[in-house]
Amino acid sequence: MSREAPIGRALSVGMLERLPKWLNLVPMIIQCLWLGLRYRSLTLPSVTNPAITSGGMVGEGKLEYFATMGAHAQQLTARYTSLVNKGAPSLPAACAAMAECGLDYPLIAKPDIGWCGFGVRIIRDERELQHYLIAFPRGERIILQRFIADEGEAGIFYMRDPDEAQGSLLGILLRHYPRVIGDGVSTIRMLIAADPRLARLGRDGLSEPCCDVTAVPGDGEIVRVTTIGSTRVGGLYRDASAAMTPALSAAINHVARDMAQFHVGRFDVRFTSMAELREGRGFTIIEVNGAGSEAVHAWDPQFTLREAYGIVFAKQRRLYRLAAKMRARGHRPIGIIRLAQLYRKQRRLIRQYPASN
Repeated sequence: MSREAPIGRALSVGMLERLPKWLNLVPMIIQCLWLGLRYRSLTLPSVTNPAITSGGMVGEGKLEYFATMGAHAQQLTARYTSLVNKGAPSLPAACAAMAECGLDYPLIAKPDIGWCGFGVRIIRDERELQHYLIAFPRGERIILQRFIADEGEAGIFYMRDPDEAQGSLLGILLRHYPRVIGDGVSTIRMLIAADPRLARLGRDGLSEPCCDVTAVPGDGEIVRVTTIGSTRVGGLYRDASAAMTPALSAAINHVARDMAQFHVGRFDVRFTSMAELREGRGFTIIEVNGAGSEAVHAWDPQFTLREAYGIVFAKQRRLYRLAAKMRARGHRPIGIIRLAQLYRKQRRLIRQYPASN
């Protein structure tokens, strides 16, 4: 709990969020079908990042991106280790791996194959780590990563044509974590239930608060209630594309060019201040996503539905143009059956992961 000034109160709900998930996907699916027909391949974006499974469309592991990184990109990435889970017997191996790379509590545990923060938890001690290992699917890989306490989190969208030396930034989103402001009377559970955004927390059975919901925060006291900032748990996305600067673009280009055959994706970073981020410094990479990265800055409540889809459609058109150039260079798209298999595996695993917090 703290009395820091809130970054932004999640009072409004964007147009895309008001629609059922299946409904807001319909226009995107129609566009992808059209682009697939136009470019003669529904899976064409899978060629954009040849070193990554499906180019990062779906089903890839987070570690695949880290494995493509050179020394510079690794230096800017939060320290991590990983292990294949065997349940409670994996605890000694996990502790040994942590010691080897200098990790300590608190840390973040998350699945290698994931989406939208499913299965991501803050782990504060060995007991919590053991519970996570027991609940996690056997035979699947877990990532243990240093917890970055910096308040700011941004998703920075990047794209580079194969015939260009430098790429460009397509947009920046800021994630505002779900939080409540105490009134000195209500419990955190009551405050969550009264908030139109936070009320969705736990509704899917795959998420829960990271704090004691029976606590009564003081009047004006701010309490962050989840580790992740996804809209599915009440997080708020804000468009921060105005923060794109030549310095930040150069910094992200430096990282992306230090990754083997990486052309399109989103860098999720934690940062200390917006001023430093604009200067291309003071940030730590926590995750990288590929061709399947959504232009989620379009979920900013300030955008109308027309504006939001305009942002998404523009990103998709550019993605297919880039992919066509990659195909012309000899890269072959993944098969539609294989893509469907990867999607089904990802969806199956998501339902088996421990609840995110």
